[in-house]
Amino acid sequence: MTVLPDDGLSLAAEFPDATHEQWQHLVEGVLRKSGKDVSGAAAEDALSTALEDGLRTRPLFTARDAAPDPGLPGFAPFVRGSRAEGNTVGGWDLRQRHTAVADGVALADLENGVTSLWLVLGEGGIPVSSLGRVLDGVYLDLAPVALDAGADVEPAARELLRLYGERGVAKEAARGNLGGDPLGHEARTGKSSAFAPVAALARLCAEEYPGLRALTVDALPYHEAGGSAAQELGSSLATGVAYLRELTEAGLTAEQACAQLEFRYAATADQFLTIAKLRAARRLWARVTEVCGAPTAQVQHAVTSPVMMTRRDPWVNMLRTTVATLAAGVGGADAVTVLPFDHALGLPDAFARRIARNTSTILIEESHLARVIDPAGGSWYVESLTDELARAGWEFFQRIERAGGQAAVLRSGQLRQDLAETWEARTGKLAKRREPVTGVSEFPYLSEPPVEREPAPAPRSGGLPRVRRDEAYEALRARSDAHLAATGSRPRIFLAALGPAAAHTARLTFASNLFQAGGIEPVTEGSFEESGATEVCLCSSDALYEEQAAAVAAGFRSAGATHVFLAGRPGQYTDVDSYVFAGCDAVAVLSATLDRMGVS
Repeated sequence: MTVLPDDGLSLAAEFPDATHEQWQHLVEGVLRKSGKDVSGAAAEDALSTALEDGLRTRPLFTARDAAPDPGLPGFAPFVRGSRAEGNTVGGWDLRQRHTAVADGVALADLENGVTSLWLVLGEGGIPVSSLGRVLDGVYLDLAPVALDAGADVEPAARELLRLYGERGVAKEAARGNLGGDPLGHEARTGKSSAFAPVAALARLCAEEYPGLRALTVDALPYHEAGGSAAQELGSSLATGVAYLRELTEAGLTAEQACAQLEFRYAATADQFLTIAKLRAARRLWARVTEVCGAPTAQVQHAVTSPVMMTRRDPWVNMLRTTVATLAAGVGGADAVTVLPFDHALGLPDAFARRIARNTSTILIEESHLARVIDPAGGSWYVESLTDELARAGWEFFQRIERAGGQAAVLRSGQLRQDLAETWEARTGKLAKRREPVTGVSEFPYLSEPPVEREPAPAPRSGGLPRVRRDEAYEALRARSDAHLAATGSRPRIFLAALGPAAAHTARLTFASNLFQAGGIEPVTEGSFEESGATEVCLCSSDALYEEQAAAVAAGFRSAGATHVFLAGRPGQYTDVDSYVFAGCDAVAVLSATLDRMGVS
């Protein structure tokens, strides 16, 4: 029996601790009731969830799920954070992104909580010549500036440095990042660029601007091309190693070269995977720099994922970015950019920018998230997931290195193929709604008026593709919108509820959500003849289907129905053409339905 100190809080101390095997035995009993006769480890596997990269989330993690010692915050391998104090002093850096010129917008952000600016310049962004206008009124010795200028990195950097001198900013007071990222630019555009100008900027920063970094290792192009967390990690490591080689060959020491890099990662609404990814990234980079003889903590900039942002029901994006920001903060990111909820629609309005910056502010100031160093540390699940993801990311990194490095796999097309295969598998899950997208594939709001924004500058393109989780459903909804504009109504389907509410409600709701995801309006009131629909879906229980489905389907057929669905698992019912059920390919079903309805 375990003896606990008498602190007045002991509970059931006289009972022995439950063992893992006892819990497993109870799980077996529950699964048998659901028709799964499994035992031992198989019972636990039945409740496990498969993730990308060969990872699995098990239903229970305990102290026996050992992981390597994560160390202490601020010390190698930096799993628990790059700084000993974590984000407890002032929270993380709130970095707002800007792609267009608007007088006073950057200054307004800084006056309302933002602590640094991320400026996209050149192609797909703000003209380099307008940088001074964008930063008008900004105290450059107080507000760090991170540039993202693609091929225009040298003129953009020189313009920023000129502004520092013009406004009397001491070189040691300048803070930020000049944004050199030749491989990231090549991933975006398919165009290679010389590294020499970036190396010169790095040397200048190392010698004269101690608070400036010259390079960004941007992993977003690989995330936005559909890559997994491990592929994002592996690509960023390969890019970082390539830059270290170039910088040391240009004359910088290993310590100087490591100090010039900042890493940018995506933060998604999968909070645990995001937390683990940021922790794993620091561990892996610590290993790289250790081998280089200059152990260095990775500086991280986390950005809420563009891939998860939806164009339909965009208000839900506020919830997604909140979870992603929480994960980024818990994961130990040094800077966090919250993309506005209308990011996928064009230039954000003032309300969207305010909500974006206030997301971090609330988590830091009201939720007190930054008051604890490494809040996830010690969680058996997080520590195990961090270790597994680090190993998967390292394996992908080694594959890239064996193939000749990041530049080689970009130019050979191998990386594009790897990312495409990952996205293809994920697309299948999205189509079958195994990965639900709230407001799009699940619980769509068909009658909501579209949210419109001023178009944003066209992003850099020509390299790796940019994907979105909503793209297949967005294409279906666009077809419905065009039909509505041309005819004054959406394509319709009649949902026939058989029997009492208890028998049909669940499947009626399921069918309604499914068809609305494709822009097809469900009709449940009145008769089929009055509905204006040409297709019908039967909704009821299996028992009532056995009694009525064939006759009811025949009745609708004689009334003019051209296609009869049944909501439920496929069976052998006369006059039923097809079936819709949980796990069916919703995109294929909806696309075929619109085709039959003549909706182009």
